[in-house]
Amino acid sequence: MTTAAAPPEPAVRARSARNLVDLVFRARELSLVIALAALVAITAGVNGNFLSGQGIEDILLNTAILALLAVGQSLVVITRNLDLSVGSVVGLVAFVTGDMLASGWGMVPGIVLGVAIGAVCGLLNGLLVSFCRVPALVVTLGTLYVIQGVGHFIAHGRQINAVDLPPGLLSLGNGSVLGIPYLPLITLVVMLAIGYYLRSYPSGREFYAIGSSPEAAGLAGVPVRRRILVAYLVSGCLAGLAGVLWLARFGTVIADSANGWELLVISAVVVGGVAITGGVGSVYGAALGALLLTTIGSALVVLRVNPFWQQAITGALLLLAISVDRVLALRVARLLRRRSRHG
Repeated sequence: MTTAAAPPEPAVRARSARNLVDLVFRARELSLVIALAALVAITAGVNGNFLSGQGIEDILLNTAILALLAVGQSLVVITRNLDLSVGSVVGLVAFVTGDMLASGWGMVPGIVLGVAIGAVCGLLNGLLVSFCRVPALVVTLGTLYVIQGVGHFIAHGRQINAVDLPPGLLSLGNGSVLGIPYLPLITLVVMLAIGYYLRSYPSGREFYAIGSSPEAAGLAGVPVRRRILVAYLVSGCLAGLAGVLWLARFGTVIADSANGWELLVISAVVVGGVAITGGVGSVYGAALGALLLTTIGSALVVLRVNPFWQQAITGALLLLAISVDRVLALRVARLLRRRSRHG
């Protein structure tokens, strides 16, 4: 009679360590859900209209684009990088796509064009960061201004109006199926697909390995440069898709739509539990972070609080999230060292 061979002890220890880290940061996502539920309950108690059908729909619509950008950004941040150009990509794509659709393009070619523009921007960022080894902060800050400049050059002060766009596109941005708006459904599908890939495929886990230690990942045979390039490419494609959805949602756009959103996106990602130092977090947490920030903004409007406090609260949450990440990282490292000594 043969018995299955036990896995090597280092493999068991590594799996145990990974499970411990996952458990700690899953609790972080659970805390976001609790905070979100408490915020909704308090606001609804003060103003019952907050949980009306229209109120919930507005929150979902306002969250969809931010969450979509946060999903793409989280993939980049997991690899220990940043993409500051997403807001400018959204503005460029929204205007160029709207201009093409207003001139007679079909809806499908317009959407493909928008995603392709985002892909080119992401590919440029990825090549400069991964193969040219230029710091991500420098690269994406530079492309942010370049893309903004290109957008203003193309626009020449013009504005795209909703009346010039195909009704099908506007229906995509404001329509629904079974009472659920299309935009959140699109974001949900993208989030689930990328989350499943990162969790279930070896190549998806390699993004986390790169964020934990690029040098160790390279020595283990992980194609570090290629994975970073893919992360930026996905972020660019999702920013392009977000630009199309922005156009569909608002109809009237100018060249610098979504100006300043890059910091809001990074805030959503970090608040959602994706460590700014890389290697930890999930796209689900990033989407939860986007939902929390959007709900805070809506709650402050309902409670008639000065909009300034939304920025102040966002900044406070960002500082708190970074501090919590640091504390959790130190605790996990201490637990792992203790387990290693006992082993």
